[in-house]
Amino acid sequence: MRPIKIMPCLDMKDGRVVKGIHFENIKDAGDPVENATFYQEEGADELAMLDIAATLENRSTRLEWVKKVSSAIDIPLTVGGGISSISDIEMVLDAGAYRVSMNSAAVANPDLVKLAADKFGSDKIVVAIDAKRNKEVPSGFELVVSGGTKCTGKDAIEWAKECQKLGAGMILPTSMDGDGTQAGYDLEFTRAISDVVDVPVIASGGAGTLEHFYEAVVQGGADILLAASVFHYRTFRICEVKKYLQEKGLYVV
Repeated sequence: MRPIKIMPCLDMKDGRVVKGIHFENIKDAGDPVENATFYQEEGADELAMLDIAATLENRSTRLEWVKKVSSAIDIPLTVGGGISSISDIEMVLDAGAYRVSMNSAAVANPDLVKLAADKFGSDKIVVAIDAKRNKEVPSGFELVVSGGTKCTGKDAIEWAKECQKLGAGMILPTSMDGDGTQAGYDLEFTRAISDVVDVPVIASGGAGTLEHFYEAVVQGGADILLAASVFHYRTFRICEVKKYLQEKGLYVV
């Protein structure tokens, strides 16, 4: 069994950490370097940093943000947002990221996932899969891109299977229905993904109670627990989450 890891997430816009609900109603949540160092001190196993406006603004990830945050921490940093080419990946890794996360670009060009995995190794490549409920697709979960603004008509679960075949080393599913609500991870969506892939799955979107973290592992099949709001607004400390999971019998590092 893989150890369960905690991954706070810094959603970035205009150089600041922000947080929204259902990918909208964005609010300021502090300085990225201050947040990153605080989370490392709190016991975070990994950190995610997502440039949420990059794809919508048709630009690459801001490398200066990556350099500032990566130089302030020792834990692995996964960076996503606006990564659409091998050169983008190379620059982000050179700037200090441990992994890159692709979403819209991978959907537009699936070969990019394979090329990236072949060049940098599967462990360096995460595919983020955003979805919303739609009864018209077989699994009930439709793949969406461009920060949730564009529906693709594709089945999100079939896409997860394809991503693993292409070489992705991790899958990061986020349900638009649960994002930022603190009403709990979308367990049905997370489990649907974890059931069809063997690589680690990062639960994302909606954590609001300690029980939600436990449910993401036991019911959702997640290996890594990503959260933003509950950590940014100090609802819980990372050590509280880890202690709770340990007391429930889970293997936590």
